[in-house]
Amino acid sequence: MTLFCGLLLAAIPAIAHHSVAAEYDFDKPVEFTGTLKQMEWINPHAMLHLEVTNQDGSKAVWIFQTTGAGALRQKGLARASQGGLTVGETYTISGFAAKNGKTQGFIKTLKMPDGRLITMWFGDPNGN
Repeated sequence: MTLFCGLLLAAIPAIAHHSVAAEYDFDKPVEFTGTLKQMEWINPHAMLHLEVTNQDGSKAVWIFQTTGAGALRQKGLARASQGGLTVGETYTISGFAAKNGKTQGFIKTLKMPDGRLITMWFGDPNGN
């Protein structure tokens, strides 16, 4: 019984993890330039809230999912207090729209205010 319970608990993280393709539509690429309104430094996936201007002039906030905080730091994307991603700065994000139709996406590339282009995801639909 103890072995069964141990195996069951070990499987929970594997079940909880998801693939990028399950949530985002690779046939719906998006690219936005906007102002970073909020940065969530959370695991397993950090979130960038980007305010963009729609074609009709209205504003919308898109929430873009990316890798975890540790992986962002490895790419040189530190917290604003450490010279990294800064609320109020302008960024360009390319990626894929959410399948559920909400203003959400998954980041493929991030263009920094200084012009650097950082590839955040290399295209494995299974999230590997």
